[in-house]
Amino acid sequence: MARRTGTRGRVLATAATLFQRQGYAATGLNQVLAESGAPKGSLYFHFPGGKEQLAAEAVSASGLRTGGLMAEVVLAARDPGEALAGLAGLFAASLEASGFHSGCPVATVALEAAADSETIRSSCDGVYGSWAEGLSQALRRWGAAPGDALPLAELAIAALQGAILLAKVRQDTTVIHAVARQLTSHVGRAIHDQGR
Repeated sequence: MARRTGTRGRVLATAATLFQRQGYAATGLNQVLAESGAPKGSLYFHFPGGKEQLAAEAVSASGLRTGGLMAEVVLAARDPGEALAGLAGLFAASLEASGFHSGCPVATVALEAAADSETIRSSCDGVYGSWAEGLSQALRRWGAAPGDALPLAELAIAALQGAILLAKVRQDTTVIHAVARQLTSHVGRAIHDQGR
């Protein structure tokens, strides 16, 4: 039983890396099997829904892992500016470490496959929703009104996602840090204005 769990985990981790780096369409099941070292029959044994199920689960697993790193950054921050700068640093470092080959672990699959697969769309939505909810809780702690916290968090996630894409295209992470500074200014004003 442990061997099956190990094989499943290897296939999932390999698929997550490949989907993030090269997208949904360009990632073939044979490549996933070859790079994970898993036996041929194991893919449909562990993922009877095939590539669609594998992609949805890979997005969820990658999103959970990235969400955990994001939570560490946000929980260690003293204010929204420090949190947003930390998130920018996290995303920039990941992009640079991949040589600008791998962007967000969710966006590559979401842009390509979410419109055609409810399973994948739902997985991507769940990840983005959990990231926004985590950030909104921190923003409420820092004084954002309950009705403003989630929209501010969604704005931050959306802006950082766009910045990651620009940084990947430019092969320069400066834009990620610049967007984080703009977000800090906007979020700070929003919290200050609602406190009046």
